[in-house]
Amino acid sequence: MEIGYARVSSKGQNLDRQIAALRARGIEKIFRDKASAKTLRGRPQLEKAIDALGTDDILVVAEWDRATRSMMDGIKIIDRIATRGALIKVLDKPYLDLTTAIGRGFIAFLSAMAEDERERILKRAEDGRQAAKRNGVKFGPKPKLSEHQKKKALERLADGESCREIARDIGVSHSTISRLNGKG
Repeated sequence: MEIGYARVSSKGQNLDRQIAALRARGIEKIFRDKASAKTLRGRPQLEKAIDALGTDDILVVAEWDRATRSMMDGIKIIDRIATRGALIKVLDKPYLDLTTAIGRGFIAFLSAMAEDERERILKRAEDGRQAAKRNGVKFGPKPKLSEHQKKKALERLADGESCREIARDIGVSHSTISRLNGKG
């Protein structure tokens, strides 16, 4: 039996291309993840797909870099599948026969390439964040209060008004007001 697996990194991406490739092969049972591949726990459907494998079954992955992001992770996945007496096939690398030692070596190599690509993506993202910070871009949630609202709220607190009353007028939580000067 062949079991399919497809993954994208975020909710905004779609699995259509990978699902189409798996369906074209005639695979009906397809496990799907929409999550980062940093950890195996972040790919619960991959876990379920591997657990569903029996002896001589084949896990079919549309794209290897969608199943793994590091060499060690890839090797662990291959080992878990082999321990179950099952095989793995990667559709975007049809020249790989993972029933052979050479095929498994290629997968280890491809996993290392995927890990390298992930590191480059993370570095580019961090470089972009640092450049944005240098250009004055603020990260994190938008402040609940403008500087003017903060000033007015502090004045009202100094005049003896309660945090709850000020918060109700401004339309924020009383804890937002209480954090302005440490009053509860």
